[in-house]
Amino acid sequence: MTKNEQLNHFIKNALEEDLGAGDFSTLSTIDAGAKGKAFLKVKQAGVLAGMQIAPKIFSYMEPGITFTAYMQDGDEMKYGDKAFEVEGHVHTILQCERLVLNTMQRMCGIATLTRKYVDKLKPYKTRLLDTRKTTPNFRLLEKEAVKIGGGVNHRFGLYDMIMLKDNHIDFCGGIESAIEKAYTYVKKNKLDIKIEVETRNLEDVKKVLKTGKLDRVMLDNFTPAEIKEALHLIQGKYETEASGGINFQNLEEYAATGVDFISSGAIIHQAVNLDLSLKAMNI
Repeated sequence: MTKNEQLNHFIKNALEEDLGAGDFSTLSTIDAGAKGKAFLKVKQAGVLAGMQIAPKIFSYMEPGITFTAYMQDGDEMKYGDKAFEVEGHVHTILQCERLVLNTMQRMCGIATLTRKYVDKLKPYKTRLLDTRKTTPNFRLLEKEAVKIGGGVNHRFGLYDMIMLKDNHIDFCGGIESAIEKAYTYVKKNKLDIKIEVETRNLEDVKKVLKTGKLDRVMLDNFTPAEIKEALHLIQGKYETEASGGINFQNLEEYAATGVDFISSGAIIHQAVNLDLSLKAMNI
């Protein structure tokens, strides 16, 4: 399924969830042919996200609707800003209102928190990765918000990278066995995907280096001092990723080690929705 197909699937299901048997509030009070206009009012400072999604939601219901953008994804927004105007049938505007707001508020929160982390990493070479700790059926847009905030998407799902984590390794009988099997599987099936291996200590790192046949080493729950030692062992042969126990307060301490990536689930699951509203306008 392409990203556009995933987005249409999301919009269809989300609208059906909200509309059910019908928007009786609108059906009972607004003539079906009535036209109207509304604008998105920013009520909280942060990073704007979702400007590419909002018109797709409105146009899914009404292909000919008019959408005028005054801001774009990634812009710094402040209270009172007008992000866009939409003009079309009032039924469409009212029935899409909550989905547009819910989507954009969530995306703005993620983009804002991501930007905060990314700004702190500017003096370093380390890049910020997201994770798969996302909201079911909303991953596409949550990861898009991370990119808008300046972060980098890690794997999207279980299908676009092999990541051998602790449970894979333990069930497989050891880190060397897991790597060998994964490497053989990729070659046999002619897959164009990377192999990443989680290490839990410096001994694991040594085993990985001896085995080879991978692309990235994850240093899970390592201290900054341990990461420095691991990087000395790896000598730039593979990409490196620090994960676990890293937060905004100790972010720079980990980045200062020189690790290539820091992955953070917090930039998605700890993000707080920002306040936006859709206001009716007179035509």
